[in-house]
Amino acid sequence: MIQPIHKLFSQLEPALLVQIEKQGTIKELPAGEILMRTGQYVKSTMLVLEGMVKIFRENEEGDEFLMYYLQPGEACAISLVCASKMEASKVMAKTMEPTTILMIPIQLMDEWMAKYKSWYYFVLETYRNRFEELLVLIDNIAFRNMDERLLFYLQRHSEVNQTSTIQLSHQQIADELNSSREVISRLLKKLEQRKIVALHRNFIELKQISAEK
Repeated sequence: MIQPIHKLFSQLEPALLVQIEKQGTIKELPAGEILMRTGQYVKSTMLVLEGMVKIFRENEEGDEFLMYYLQPGEACAISLVCASKMEASKVMAKTMEPTTILMIPIQLMDEWMAKYKSWYYFVLETYRNRFEELLVLIDNIAFRNMDERLLFYLQRHSEVNQTSTIQLSHQQIADELNSSREVISRLLKKLEQRKIVALHRNFIELKQISAEK
């Protein structure tokens, strides 16, 4: 069930919330829907009302590299930047499950930044949160081995979805971490031997929930 907009974005001014409901367009999308492509010019920014959106990079061969997830009550920082500057996106966005988003036309961005202080701070907070997530991601790539990156990935996935059951195939995880299925399967087996995960036929059970920051 979708929470009311004023609860999801309670930090915004009442007058702004009225404008969001008036000017925004709600879209209900199935899992696997591409919301934004590399090179696409963004005509609106999006707020997530329900579901989950994955933001990722994709190379010419179609390999994906996970950047972060968007959940209800969050906005896409990339779409905010591209919409306000009328620039092409450098990332991809895809729904991970049935998702409802609110699309806001780009022509309102500058007006709301000047008129509503809460929108100004909301945009800054969105940038800050995504920047901090990317710093964590860079730290994992630069300073951790693949087994540590895999554990961090599983912990983050569990935290985002609020479940210890991870319904991803070894190949899907390998694609997200830019590795091979054989490497991921071997490392998962080692994590199972350490009793950190339990491997089942169609899912992975994470026994160590809290992600290291």
